[in-house]
Amino acid sequence: MTCVDVDQRKIENLNKGILPIYEPGLDAMVEHNARDGRLAFTSSLPEAMRSSDVYFIAVGTPPGEDGSADLQYVLAVAREIGAHLERYALVVDKSTVPVGTAEQVRAAIDSELERRGVHVEFDVVSNPEFLKEGAAIHDFMKPDRIVVGAESDRAIDLMRELYADFTRSHDRLLVMGVRDAEMTKYVANAMLATKISFMNEVANLCDRMGVDVENVRTGIGSDSRIGYSFIYPGCGYGGSCFPKDVKALIRMAGNHDFVPSVLEAVEARNEQQKGYLFEKIRAHYGPDLSGRRFALWGLAFKPGTDDMREAASKVLLRQLIDAGASVRAYDPIAMDVARDELPAEWFGDGRLTLVDHQYDALRDADALALVTEWKPFRHPDFDAMRRLMRPDPAIFDGRNQYQPENMQSDGFVYYGVGR
Repeated sequence: MTCVDVDQRKIENLNKGILPIYEPGLDAMVEHNARDGRLAFTSSLPEAMRSSDVYFIAVGTPPGEDGSADLQYVLAVAREIGAHLERYALVVDKSTVPVGTAEQVRAAIDSELERRGVHVEFDVVSNPEFLKEGAAIHDFMKPDRIVVGAESDRAIDLMRELYADFTRSHDRLLVMGVRDAEMTKYVANAMLATKISFMNEVANLCDRMGVDVENVRTGIGSDSRIGYSFIYPGCGYGGSCFPKDVKALIRMAGNHDFVPSVLEAVEARNEQQKGYLFEKIRAHYGPDLSGRRFALWGLAFKPGTDDMREAASKVLLRQLIDAGASVRAYDPIAMDVARDELPAEWFGDGRLTLVDHQYDALRDADALALVTEWKPFRHPDFDAMRRLMRPDPAIFDGRNQYQPENMQSDGFVYYGVGR
């Protein structure tokens, strides 16, 4: 396999074993496959095409200002494939793309072939990924399903051959129409986002009615029709997929004169939920937080990744700093990303300090805000925490990691999500 990217520096780093992202186990996998000659990196697509018959398009599809997926990078790759295609190839859309993108990819390749005055057969299929950040290798090696949208028997046979090693115990490969496969990816992410937003809305109602949402969650999760996955209330979802894909699906609906009321509510609830912890903080301390110091545990949008795209931590940091507070923050993995992504002015006057250890964040803090449920945060030393913090310390638990009754007996004022 040859990986291609236009970023020459990224390619040079990959050839040195330096990865641009954090994903558990990925560095070792890249290192040994590159060493054994099964994996190579280049910035030249024509060079990679000389020894390849299957081309995966896996570039980004960032949201535009209107929420729609930006296909410029997908179509740029398609045009370059068409500019150099010499023999039959299978072109696979791996990127998350709107319904109808495969047709645009085919048209872009055809246009380049026509410009060159040559005829080369090729197929375009949709093969969306369903990997969770932080567990991507496991999900790839042991997939729940492999979705393939294809129109020709030749393409289907090639995809079956390609994934044969992953379907030996039972056939996980689901073949459908290309548009069906493109839609499946968006709907899967939108469904999961809907479960999260629904449970967050229930948690907010529980807060107002004296109900412990954790008992409610256990009660409904035991129903096999519902299950426990994605019904954990918190301070909002983030990352590169759910926010972007919900927006894109809403935009697709609008383009077809359809009002996606449920999806709009999912997005609105999530945006409101990202302000949940700050509402609790403001209710406890008042609107002016001048002179208050907060510890923040967790910057990545979820455990197992350094990804801070659409992270709830970024919303809370801005709210705290705008209200006059100072923050000392820690994340096991995302510290370098935070230095690059967060506004430089926050660091300049001491409003935000990134620390090297989770307990360093607590020194002289009025309160702790837990935003990302990393394992080291689940069972901390509460006695040590209380000694490090100012008198009458508070914990604002954005992921319901702690038991309210235990926190009160340990000397903390405690706020959870729907607790």
